[in-house]
Amino acid sequence: CTLDSEVALRVGGDFFFDPQPGDSPVKLVLIAGGVGINPLFSILLHIADLHGYQEGKGNEYKMGTVKLYYSAKNTSELLFKKNILGLMNGFPGKITCCFHVTQQSSQICKELQPHVTGK
Repeated sequence: CTLDSEVALRVGGDFFFDPQPGDSPVKLVLIAGGVGINPLFSILLHIADLHGYQEGKGNEYKMGTVKLYYSAKNTSELLFKKNILGLMNGFPGKITCCFHVTQQSSQICKELQPHVTGK
């Protein structure tokens, strides 16, 4: 987003992402903390499936990009981190993630280092 961009924000409740063929692509920003990643991880997997389907079949799904911001106390509490890294590697530039840790006391593994901010 840039200054004065219009965004839609949804917090809590029942939510899902269900684009239809022919819909305009959207840029999604997903924000999760702790176990709140569960429904957003499901959305992320759905987006990855649609990206893969789009590339493999030449269908009418026009997928935008997704940026996940995910925070936890430390990297050991980042659920699905290896899966998320795999999605970023599988769909470079289309799926990205920034992990944030608030109470990290040990060294962060090299695989996560480029994607982690915080203490």
